[in-house]
Amino acid sequence: MAVATKPQKSTRSSEKPDAWVWLYSVLLTLQYGAQPLISKRFTRREVIVTSFVLMCEVVKVVCALNLMAKDGSLKKVYKDWTLVGALTASGLPAVIYALQNILLQISYKNLDSLTFSILNQTKILFTAFFTYLILRHKQSIQQIGALFLLIVAAVLLSIGEGSSKGSNSGNADQKIFYGIIPILVASVLSGLASALCQWASQVKKHSSYLMTLEMSFVGSMCLLLVTSKSPDGEAIRQHGFFYGWTPLTLVPVILNALGGILVGLVTSHAGGVRKGFVIVSALLVTALLQFIFEGKPPSLYCLVALPLVVCSISIHQKYPYQVKKKQS
Repeated sequence: MAVATKPQKSTRSSEKPDAWVWLYSVLLTLQYGAQPLISKRFTRREVIVTSFVLMCEVVKVVCALNLMAKDGSLKKVYKDWTLVGALTASGLPAVIYALQNILLQISYKNLDSLTFSILNQTKILFTAFFTYLILRHKQSIQQIGALFLLIVAAVLLSIGEGSSKGSNSGNADQKIFYGIIPILVASVLSGLASALCQWASQVKKHSSYLMTLEMSFVGSMCLLLVTSKSPDGEAIRQHGFFYGWTPLTLVPVILNALGGILVGLVTSHAGGVRKGFVIVSALLVTALLQFIFEGKPPSLYCLVALPLVVCSISIHQKYPYQVKKKQS
């Protein structure tokens, strides 16, 4: 009887973490898919981008502190934490992510939700590149092919955005220079920051909550320094920090902050494969929400690019590089 009860306990203990991982994955899928649509609906064009990004970082810090206090890791971090260690692990990624967030907010306002979400997936291409550059993680032949599919999808979307408004060249230029280019630069920065965070977690053994906390704090400090001499800083001095805000602006702010927490949780508990499925599912969520709430069917270029992105991400996650064993 005693022998029969032991496997039961171990089974129960393994089910609970798996259930939490599924919960984190579902929540992150919904956040990824809904964020572009919610940001466009609840953030007025008058809102100063830097104020929005700073508030996202503040909410992230509050959430991370609360979660660390609940799981008991806050006391340990308080004893062991050093400024040099924090800057080494989180300083550069924080600066990169702060710039990335500004570019994302600019792009949100100048692209439709589905185009934004699909172009945002090119960050996987740049993540693979910088992961190889920094950590020497190689790609399989199937993964290289998947990355080429992703490039084709990005090119299709760029052509579609540039030619869909051919009669209105000013509007097309605005979409390219304030929509497509910012999201592609943000994807490059995201890939670099992801590789640096992976390096920090492997070398420094930082928890996801601590990384979120440090990066949000450092990123906010950098933003404040830059803002003092930027057009956004002048706008804040003239109109106030919360110019253009409404109570509903807090909805995308909180959603963005929770998404940052969830990314760390999914990556640390489930790894890159689960996160890949989350990204693919988020594209479908974005397309569905855009059709339901905006009544806007996807363009032909989006319809062609969407399956390419889905296939490329699925192949990239399904066929990882495997080291060939040497025959003795």
